[in-house]
Amino acid sequence: MMRSLFTVLVSASLLAGCGSTKDNENASGTQKESATEEKASADLSSVAADYREYAIGEIDQFVTSTEEFTNAVKAGDVKKAKQLYAPARMHYERAEPIAEVFGDLDPKIDAREGDVPEAEWTGYHRIEKGLWIENTTKGYEKYADALMKDVNLLRAKVETVEVTPELLITGAVDLLNEVSTSKVTGEEDRYSHTDLYDFAANVEGAEKIYQLLSPALKQKDEELSAEIQQRFDDVYNLLNQHKNGDAYKLYTELTKEEVKQLSQSIDALAEPLSQIGIVTEGS
Repeated sequence: MMRSLFTVLVSASLLAGCGSTKDNENASGTQKESATEEKASADLSSVAADYREYAIGEIDQFVTSTEEFTNAVKAGDVKKAKQLYAPARMHYERAEPIAEVFGDLDPKIDAREGDVPEAEWTGYHRIEKGLWIENTTKGYEKYADALMKDVNLLRAKVETVEVTPELLITGAVDLLNEVSTSKVTGEEDRYSHTDLYDFAANVEGAEKIYQLLSPALKQKDEELSAEIQQRFDDVYNLLNQHKNGDAYKLYTELTKEEVKQLSQSIDALAEPLSQIGIVTEGS
């Protein structure tokens, strides 16, 4: 009987040990999952902070470039104003996910003719029409002053923007959607036909977001990450074919087939890029 009792005690001890081991393993697994989730969340927070720094840097350059542009307009230097117009706008186009947060300022800076009532139409495209259609700056000095004021206000307000991973993901896709809906039609810069500058800047802005999210994306889906990078490369290869030195060709110089190729390349990029939201799943 003592032997039988000893056997029972040993068996109970072993079972208890096994249960304790499983409990420890489960606890350890939960802790690892929690640690992984915390790390992923921290990584995405770091990405948001890095993008905020990038976007503010672009807005800073936008302020400087706009000042040079508006000074040329007020000085009556049509040639210089035309030269500065497209490169200056690229900074805005790269940072649009943040710049467009301010719905009251975006139309004042970037509205096209017909987007707002004629009496409220100001900004870059208003001056663009004077430069290319009328070939003058006379009468546009007031629009230059208003533009500079609005751009400085944008720079002040951008400090208040809360950048989240969700904003970045939506912003990257929206940048490409803007290219495919307005840039490829040639209606964005309908007077200067400098649409390819905006086109390229939107793509660069989207790529910056992808690059920041790429480490997290590779952990989730390395094949998708590689496909997106290849699609970006394809778009740049096409854009580079339409450059004369550092300058892009006028959009009107492109053939219908070349415009179609650009449109198809953007669509081919937008499809996999729209899936980058997986980086926030489980984080």
